[in-house]
Amino acid sequence: MRPGIGIGIHRAGISGRLNAALQGCRISPVAESAPSPHRKAIRPGQSPFTGCGLVLLAAGLALASIASPAFPAAIREVGDARLEPVAFPALDGWKRDDHRAAFRTFLRSCEAIRQSTSDRQPATPTSWSLTGICQHALKNPPRTQPAARRFFERNFAAFRVVPAQGNGFLTGYFEPEYRGSLQPDATFTTPLLGRPDDLVTLEKGERLPEPNAALTAARRTATGLEPYPDRAAIEDGALGAKARPLAYLDPIDAFLAHIQGSVRVRIDDGRVIRLAYAGRNGQPYRSLGRMVAVETGLPPAELNTPKLVAWLKANPEIGRRLMRQNRSYIFFRVADELDPARGPLGGSSVQLVPGRSLAIDSKLWSYGLPFWIEAELPRPDESLEPFRRLMVAQDTGSAILGPARGDIFFGSGPAAGDRAGLIRHPGQFVVLLPRRASVPGGGARP
Repeated sequence: MRPGIGIGIHRAGISGRLNAALQGCRISPVAESAPSPHRKAIRPGQSPFTGCGLVLLAAGLALASIASPAFPAAIREVGDARLEPVAFPALDGWKRDDHRAAFRTFLRSCEAIRQSTSDRQPATPTSWSLTGICQHALKNPPRTQPAARRFFERNFAAFRVVPAQGNGFLTGYFEPEYRGSLQPDATFTTPLLGRPDDLVTLEKGERLPEPNAALTAARRTATGLEPYPDRAAIEDGALGAKARPLAYLDPIDAFLAHIQGSVRVRIDDGRVIRLAYAGRNGQPYRSLGRMVAVETGLPPAELNTPKLVAWLKANPEIGRRLMRQNRSYIFFRVADELDPARGPLGGSSVQLVPGRSLAIDSKLWSYGLPFWIEAELPRPDESLEPFRRLMVAQDTGSAILGPARGDIFFGSGPAAGDRAGLIRHPGQFVVLLPRRASVPGGGARP
């Protein structure tokens, strides 16, 4: 799961059910319009569909199932964006993309969806949206490029996500690999900590009393729950004996590992220890990039990750003060079970695929949804090139907010980091919503 970005980053009839479900979500029902050529880690057994994303795919698709076999209309707005149906041939570069690569990535999400819904009751609405499509995909995978493209065209309808203002926005992230140590020394002074046993992640509907109601985690004490210490307090020893160092890094590398949410630590004996996201303290995230932009007077758009790191190294004392102002703190675990040839574990509990896995706002979108992304993104030499690609929502992050906000996973290691650090660019988002809703006990309904 991505903790954040370093730079700025019952059945009372369909209508009644939809209206009830939509309360509290900025999603509005509307009659179908003609196609236009324009424009968290889940725990075992937990559904990957949450929040308004569940409403979008359970309530919206329920209406769609009786409205039209062509588009799951009934949805006009998601967050502050409207959805406009678009035909696949109108997508720039659609036929040129590697749809088999996109399908293989989608299949990983299908495996996670199958595992997360296998122990649920048949009436659970969270299994209505992608389960049927995934069952077909797992049993009959396409063997050719055209067949993979047809799989997406036949099973999904495309909707352009049009924000209220401007375009969507893209950033990049990666799994870093840093030198480190199992013991502190003069170079590797900052610990990456394991998840403490008194950390409680608050579920939907749970919250602390004011003024801490917005916090997403708490500390379990003998008298109840209280706010978890923030970054500065943890660094100053607030956890005491509950602090369990897993590895030690250079202070800047450690902070960047928190931003990325996972890291490979190469120690002097040649071993590589892989650490994965295990939770956060629930305190608010504050962008270091924006703080440095204020400190330096540089426009935030010009302050990419390489420039940020260079500034931090040149200004260590000010940099440390600013880093401590980001109250959010990430905890890790040793991830020995992960395939070393694959990416880190995303919020959807699948290992990420470079260039195909997308981090999205999981309060608005469900994991497993395909997204078509159109953008002009920088090469390593910072010249721009077209980026037209079918990606899959497999991760999230505390700084990934809004319906047209995405974070592209570029892979592991320094080269991936160099590319990811350059990405702060506008982009267009097209979400692929299932054409059919799988009805419990009744197969697929058109």
